[in-house]
Amino acid sequence: MSNQTSVYDDLIADGDDIEALVTGLSPAQWSTATPAPGWTVKHQIAHLAFVSHLAALSATEPDAFAEHVADAKRDFQAAVDKALAAYLELPTGALVDRWRQERNTAAKALAAVEPTATVPWLVTPLPPSVLAAAGMMELFGHGQDIADALGRTRELTDRIGHLAWFGFRTRDFGYHAHGLTPPTEEFRVELTGPSGVVWEFGPADATQRVTGPAVDFALLVSRRRHRDDLSLTAQGEEADRWLDIAQAYRGPAGAGRRPGQFAKR
Repeated sequence: MSNQTSVYDDLIADGDDIEALVTGLSPAQWSTATPAPGWTVKHQIAHLAFVSHLAALSATEPDAFAEHVADAKRDFQAAVDKALAAYLELPTGALVDRWRQERNTAAKALAAVEPTATVPWLVTPLPPSVLAAAGMMELFGHGQDIADALGRTRELTDRIGHLAWFGFRTRDFGYHAHGLTPPTEEFRVELTGPSGVVWEFGPADATQRVTGPAVDFALLVSRRRHRDDLSLTAQGEEADRWLDIAQAYRGPAGAGRRPGQFAKR
């Protein structure tokens, strides 16, 4: 699904949609706690700005990017806290302006990379289109935290197809996060976009299958909703197991969301 001719434009468009969520917020709203423990709305935007900055460096200044990664490997949490502190010190208006500049710079820098090349990233080099899709997953997950904190409902588009593809591509991350060995068997995933379009991934004759709305799948793999609150169906024991552990990012799974924590879609 990740279309190299559009994923970069879609990355910019998704960023604009999340910016619209925070436009005009009061100081109290910026300080609203989000479902991510210890993070306010401002923390969420600061994080997105920093990730965008890293993506831009990966495409344009690999040596500077490598320095950031080296700091993170020495003390990951300290490096993250230090990076966020610089953004959190900004007034909210300046923070949004900085984030807009960072995310647009990142999207354009990734688009300028030769499609068959790779750019450095935190664990392994990635094709620029894959990193852009990962950026869209970041926007989706942290944007959902903001929407949940503010009591807003987002109108999502078929741009979510990039997230559907990315969530399928990163199937094994959930297994690794739980110390499990990923299955060698390929899965079939069939997801329906907001417009009714159907995206299909994996062999048509696979016995392990997942079907449902693409939005629900994105909510699951970003760990912003518990599977009990989503309309996803698994066929096969291993596919069912995957829905319990799915995540589209490396590292610890975290507590995730509780069943019924948010109203069912």
